[in-house]
Amino acid sequence: MLSRRLVTGRLPQAAFRYTYPRAFSQVRPLQAEAQLDDPLQNGNYPNPPRVKRQFRDPHADWWDKQERRNFGEPVHEDNDILAVFSPEQYTHVTPKKAFLSIGTFVAVFLGLCGVVSLYYPDKPSAPRTFPGGLEKELGGPSAVSARKPGEDSW
Repeated sequence: MLSRRLVTGRLPQAAFRYTYPRAFSQVRPLQAEAQLDDPLQNGNYPNPPRVKRQFRDPHADWWDKQERRNFGEPVHEDNDILAVFSPEQYTHVTPKKAFLSIGTFVAVFLGLCGVVSLYYPDKPSAPRTFPGGLEKELGGPSAVSARKPGEDSW
């Protein structure tokens, strides 16, 4: 095939065809780039307001009832964050009320721990004593012996 182009002299024509872009190529002319006036650089796609779909009316007549969208409605560029199945925003408690609730829980818990530590008995029963302090059973005279009868210290 290459030899035919060399003989007929069509090699320069074929090379010229592949070096310059065609009319339907992806290369934009410089005039088209100058006409774009889009600071967000999303190709003049209409960017709807940032409203979480969780806060849209769930009983309205939506085309897509699960995502609360209508047909042909433009999708926000942060759709993955604003969709219904994204992490839910809890708006039923204000931050002030939440910190008050957490502080109340911590204060009550620590107060209960203090009361229990004041009234908790030191020993659940009378200390057990062993004859001879179990010197032989625990390993001889150098071992720590158990309590002997008559010892009052714990």
